[in-house]
Order: sequence, then structure tokens, then C-alpha cells
Amino acid sequence: MLKNTGVLIIFLLLFNFSYSQSTKLKGSVKDTVANISVSNAVVALLSPKDSVLKKFTRTAPDGSYSFIGINKGPYILMVMHPLFGDYVDNIEIKSEDETLATIPLTSKSKLLTAIILKSGSPIKIKGDTTIYTADSFKVSANANVEELLKKLPGIQVDKNGEIKAMGEKVEKVLVDGEEFFGDDPGMAIKNLRADAVSEVQVFDKKSDQAEFTGIDDGEKHKTINLKMKEDKKTGYFGKIDVAGGLQKDIDDRYNNNLMYSTFRGKRKLSAFFLTGNTGQDGLSWQDNEKYGGNDNVSMNMDEDGGMNFMWRGGSTDDEPYVNTENGFIKNINTGMQYSNKWNGKQTLNFSPRYNEQDYENITKTLTQERGNDSIVLNTDADDATNIKRYNFKTKLTYDVKLDSANNSSLKFTGAANFYHTESEVIGRSSTNNQFGDKINERIDTSRNKNDKAAITLNIIYKHKFKKARRTFSLSTDLNYLKTDGTNYLQTFNQGFDPVYGFTQTVDQMITPDKSTNKVSSKIVYTEPLSKNYSLELGYQFSYNYGKNDQVTHSKVSGTDKYEFLVDSLTNRFRQTILINTPSFKINYSLKKIKYNFGSGFGFTNFDLSDETVQRDYRRQYTNFFPMASFTYNYKANHSFRFNYSGSTTQPTINQLQPLRNNNDKFNQYIGNPDLRPSFANSFNIQHNSYNFLKDLWTYASVNAAITSNAITDNININYATGEKTTRPINTNGNLSVNIYAGGGGKIKKIESRIWFGPNFSYTRFNNYLNGQKIIANNIRTGFNFNLNKSKDKKYEFSLGDELNYNSNKTSQNNIHDHYITNTVTLDATLYIHKVWSIASDYQYYYRQKTAQSGDALNNSLWNAKAQRTFKSNEFTLYVKVRDILNQNRGIDRYFDGTKFTETRNERLKRYFLVGFAWDFKNKAKKTN
Repeated sequence: MLKNTGVLIIFLLLFNFSYSQSTKLKGSVKDTVANISVSNAVVALLSPKDSVLKKFTRTAPDGSYSFIGINKGPYILMVMHPLFGDYVDNIEIKSEDETLATIPLTSKSKLLTAIILKSGSPIKIKGDTTIYTADSFKVSANANVEELLKKLPGIQVDKNGEIKAMGEKVEKVLVDGEEFFGDDPGMAIKNLRADAVSEVQVFDKKSDQAEFTGIDDGEKHKTINLKMKEDKKTGYFGKIDVAGGLQKDIDDRYNNNLMYSTFRGKRKLSAFFLTGNTGQDGLSWQDNEKYGGNDNVSMNMDEDGGMNFMWRGGSTDDEPYVNTENGFIKNINTGMQYSNKWNGKQTLNFSPRYNEQDYENITKTLTQERGNDSIVLNTDADDATNIKRYNFKTKLTYDVKLDSANNSSLKFTGAANFYHTESEVIGRSSTNNQFGDKINERIDTSRNKNDKAAITLNIIYKHKFKKARRTFSLSTDLNYLKTDGTNYLQTFNQGFDPVYGFTQTVDQMITPDKSTNKVSSKIVYTEPLSKNYSLELGYQFSYNYGKNDQVTHSKVSGTDKYEFLVDSLTNRFRQTILINTPSFKINYSLKKIKYNFGSGFGFTNFDLSDETVQRDYRRQYTNFFPMASFTYNYKANHSFRFNYSGSTTQPTINQLQPLRNNNDKFNQYIGNPDLRPSFANSFNIQHNSYNFLKDLWTYASVNAAITSNAITDNININYATGEKTTRPINTNGNLSVNIYAGGGGKIKKIESRIWFGPNFSYTRFNNYLNGQKIIANNIRTGFNFNLNKSKDKKYEFSLGDELNYNSNKTSQNNIHDHYITNTVTLDATLYIHKVWSIASDYQYYYRQKTAQSGDALNNSLWNAKAQRTFKSNEFTLYVKVRDILNQNRGIDRYFDGTKFTETRNERLKRYFLVGFAWDFKNKAKKTN
């Protein structure tokens, strides 16, 4: 709104004026629920061009109003009353005596501070939901939903496909209220056509528990729902896009994509097939489901200033990480989704997917490890990686209402994922001391072949009683994760120190066998205590059993058989965790204010068994899980939130198992069975606002976390040989603070849109180096903005900049590392005679030099595309060139405590493609 009602009334009284013309406008205002006239409502006329107030009046006791002496033409009509939702509409006065239809107002007790607009308006705000009429925002021919979202006020989509709405990250994108190929937002926005969408709805989705009980628990996720056009629900649409290019010095490039969707009422069927060798991937390889949290992380700061937490001691899902921006990849992604509803009682959703990757990369890594007394170790490493792998994922959801009143329901959700991975890494590294003397060298080849199965099942029963907010629910989760394989390690290690010099040859076969089984069940009962208060009682039981067997054999002398058991590298480990957690929560809700508080109490039995040495570790813990939240929606689309939570994280089986990982003699990791759970106190303060009439949005967020018993590292380095051993331990004093703010809106004078966002992060991280406690302090502060301007079927232009300052300092010495990174982005599209378009994007990357890497590392990435559409935009012929300047390269820098790392990856450089796309849709229901 322009202002709150009281301030606006004073403004109107001070600045009212009249015209000499005799044009008259009249009408009336009514309460739509009580069907009575509304008196003393403010009725205002504003200029549609700049929202400047032209005239106002108040409604009479019978709800009538009139304006005399106004000009003919278009206006914004606005009606406000303290007890009713605001009303906004676009009108046009054509005659000298005009009567408008009765204006309906909705009581705020029925609709909390909602702005209601007629269907002709491009944006509607209804309660907490912002609704965009898709056809009101022009996009290029055959555009996907991602391009549409970039046109919508208050929504940003970055180069990586991450979506933000009013400054908040969008975590889910639904299609007609249902998931589209799981919860990956990119699947819907990249694969659905923009012209198939009637509305884009943006809202804060409550948790499933809150939606069921009617009790707001403060847990919300920013969500976008794509409402499909009715004619698209009875037909089909899709796209075939094939492209290829003959190259001179590299393999020929190609991308082939097929997307198809068909709708018939409640039945939906979608399928896709993507294949190529240009790095196009778009689907997450890792499981969405995580089998328990882990605190096996270290903090680092990357070269763009981001604070990252890196997992150590192996991959959580035993899969090598692949960033498709780096290296060279051939991939096949295919899948389908079927969903249907019957009789309003049963819902079925089934989505199988297949992903195959053939990946190779060459990586050069510079690592500088600072030791005590100004000792420095510099390591240069080169690794050639080849990975061939595939996975098959399938998910099934069945939801059924058990009674005619829909008070009871039963929902089954199951997923079965299977992985096969074969990888080979050939590496070479050498380490020098601060005087430039070589102290060690490593040459190795590792070949791994692993299979993994991940199976989950969730069953939940819900029942609502006749009394509002009295509910009962029972849920059960079953999780199974198993990994086994055969890994080969061949290494030659050499130390050059005159006293501690050595040579070592390793030729081993490792057969890992790891599995995790988890069963948990939870009961929740809610009871209204009064009109505004309610009580939630819960009890959860969790049983987790895991095993991690690793058997290592070396070759028998004179043979090629791996039959000699290496006792020091062989271990059979078992883990059993039993947790009982009763909990309670008090909730309060009254119009604009909601808050809740409560706690869970976890009684944990921790039973570890090292079967190799016949040793048991048994412990018991009492953990607390306090929580509190407060939300104040002080006016429409303006909210303040505070959240607090305390959480306990159990160490993982990899962290606990006392087995040395000797894949790299100079960087070894060994578990610690004496680890205790960590506990984190997390705080969040957040403010969001969106002014509809001014088209202005702002956001601010402060996050802080303090962790006790944090699982960090105890590092021991032999500076003579460069050997490093890492063992997880518990430490105190870890702290992180993140501040994000920003805003955006429309600059009317130049018909452009702008958004900006300053940020600040501070992290304090503790570990130990050769018995000495090291405190690392990292600071990042930065600013980014984006300015864009467009004219339908004429041009589009966007300019962006992201500037970051990064600082790292440890208690170990007085060295202060700091550097600046800056990324400038320019995008432009020019339309010629509606059927031709030329598009180009340019990014310039500036990386200030550091003491470790020397020179600044700067490069540019310039791409261009020209296309021509035919037959009412049904067919498209295009040519595009990637990396015109041939400068594409992958460079990453980050600090991790006392260590600096810079990684350079091979990347696909300049290539071109010639492509043809066919966008087809149901001919019988063709839309313009």
C-alpha cells in the first residue's frame, strides 16, 4: 500500500483539490460477507502512470460515494477501511456521468489484510500469496518458465538457476499443487513452457504438520506454484531440440533434448530425455534424502567470499563429486512422472529417473599449509580423473482419504535408488618447505568400483477430530543404505629428508562393506487450550544400526593375487543408537501475531563395537531440543520473524571408526570412537516487505549459530616428511554470523527494474595443530546489484555486478590474508522483425592476487546466439557460440583454518552449435 490508512487520510485532507469540469463518477461499497453498506471508507483516484493521488472522498452511511469535476481517462481506484482488506482496480472514465458497479470489500477477520484485484490486473496479492498473471508478462517465442520468472517483479533467477522471491530462496516449485519430478525446482522451470502457465503463485508454504493441525509451527518454505491453463490440462505440449557442431581440435559437440507433457483432467504425464557432451546436466546426482545429519565438517571461505562447510573423511554417499562446469562430460538423463487423482479421495504420484555420466577432468591444485613457528609447506598436485557411472531412482507416493468427511487419511511414500560407479584417478604430488626444498613426492593410481542401494519408506496416518485443532498423527520411517565394492590402490611414496627419508610402494585391494538401517516412529497429538492457545504433545522413537567393514589385502610376493591381510588397515565396526524423545509445544495465534515455544528431551543410548579388537564403547546422553518462534505480520506482505532452535548432531560412523585411511600417505584420516554429540544454538531474525503499489520489496536476515562440542580436527604434521594425520575431536567456541539484506523494484522514470543486496559473514572456527589450539577468523562482506530494462519484442538488457572482500586470520600467527573478487555480468537480446533475435552474454571475473598464488587471475566468458523462428514460432533455427574469447577456465580458492587451497580445472573452451527446435502443442486447443 502507499501508506497506512491513517497517514493517507491526513495526506488526502491536506492536499485535496478539484477541477472545473463537471464530469461525475459515483458508486457504492458493501461488505460482501454481512451484505451491508460500508460507511467512512476512503475512496481514492490515482494516476496509473506514477500512482500520484488525484482526488479522494469518503463513503456516506449508505455506502455511496461520488466524484465531481474530474477528467476523463484511466485511473487507479483504491478503497481503504481499517476493518476491511484494501481494494484496487484499474478503471477508465469515458462519459460525463458514470456509475461503477458496487465495490465488494472483505472483512480482515475473514481475509487478513488482503489486497484484492480484478482478473485484468497483472499482479494480485491475496492474503500471503502473490499471484502473477503469466500472459501479462511477455517472453520470447517458446520460452520456458525460467525465462518467465525472470520477468516477474520481486523474483530473481541467477546463473545457476537458484530462484529467490522477495529476497528469500525458493525451495519448492509445484505444478498445480503437486511436485514435478521430486523437489528439484529446476526441473519444472526449465522443462515447462511459459505459455502453458496461467498463473505463478508465490507464497510461504507451511510445514505438512502445520497444514494438517491448523496450528502454525513457524516452519515455512518459500514456494512457487505454477497453475496450468485449463486447455493445457486436456491436451499435450512438448519440445524437441537437437544441436550439434563439428569442431577442429576437440570432440564434436552435441545436445539433444526431448520434453513431453500431457494432461487430462487430474491425470498428468510428463517425460524428458536429455543427452549431450557440453556439460548440460541439470539433475542432482546425490540423494535428496539424508540418512541422519553429520557434523563432520570444516569451515572454509571460497574465492567468491562464500563461507562453506566441507565434509571430511570420505563422501557421505560414497559418490565422487562432479561439477559439470569443470572437465568434460557426456551424460544421459531421462525420466517420467505420472500423477492422478480419483474421486477426490486417492492420489498417486510415480516418477522413475535414470542418469548416466561419462566424465574426465584434469585438476591442478596448490595447497599451502602453515605450521607452527612460521613453517610453511607448499604442495603442488596434478590429478587426472575418469568416472563412468549410472543410477536409477524411483519414487512412489499414494495418498488416500479414509472417510467421507476427509478427517482421516493414510499416505505411503517410498523411494528406491540404485547406483553403480567406476572411477580411476591418476595423481602426482610433491611438497616443498618454506626454503624451496622438496621433502616428499607421491605417485598413485586408484581404481574404484562401487554399488549402492538406498531404500526409504514413510507411512503416515492422520486424523482430525470434530473439535477444531484437535488432531492425532502417527508416522513411521524406514531407511536402508548399503554400499559395497572393490577398490585398488597403487602408490609410490618417497621422502627426501636426510634423516627421515624413505621410499614406500603400496599395492592393495580394499573391499568396503557399509550399511545403515534406521527405523523411527513418531506420535503427535494436538489439543486446543483456548481460542488462541493450543498444545502439541509428541513422542519419537528412533533405532539406528550401522556397520562399516573394511578389509585390506596386499599382493603376495611373486604373485598377482591380493591374499595377504593387512591387519592395521582392516576393521569391522558396529554402531547402534537408540533414542527416545518426548516433546511438547505451546502455540499462540491471533490475527497478526503467532508464536510458539517448547522442547524435546532426547534420551540416547550409544553402543559402539570394534569387533576387530573386541572393544565396546557404551555411553548414554540426555539431549535437549528447545525451540521458539515469533511472527508478526504487521500489515499486508510485511512480516517480522524470530526463530530459535537447539539441535544435537550425532557423529557419523566414519568419524567414530578407529580405522586409518591410507589412500594418501601424506594426508591420512582416522576415526575417534570417543567423540561426543555436538549441540548448536541457532538464531534467525528476518524481515520481509513488499509494497504492491510502489512495486518495491525489501528483505533482511540475521543468522547466528553457536556450537558446543563441535566435531572439528586434531591435526598432526611431521614437517620433516610432510605427513599429516587428521583425527576428529570435540571443541568449543565455534561461531558463525551471517547478515543478508537487499531490495528491489521498478525505476519508473527509465522504465527499468533494479535489485541489490549487501551481505556480511563472520565465522570463528577452532581446531588443533600439533597440540596447539588454532582459532581461524574469516570475514566476508560484499554487495551485488542487477539492473535490467526491456521492451516487448524490441530488446532486453541486463547489467549486474558482484563485489566481495574476503579476510582470513588465525591465532597461529599474525599473517592476514585478504583479497577482492569481482564479477561483472552483461546480458542483451535484440529482436529484429519479431522473428529474428540476437542474444549475447558476457562475464568478467576479477580475482585479486594472494600471497600464495601470486598474480591476479582474471578471465572473460563471452557467449552469443542468433535464431530465427518459423510458422508462428513453432520452429526455431539457431546458431550459438560458447566462449568466443577462448578463456573459459575453472578457478577456485578457499581458506580452511591454517590451509589455503587453489584449484584449477580443465574446462570446455570455445565451440559452436547449430540447432533446430520444434515446439509442439495440442492443435485442437491451440492458444495464441
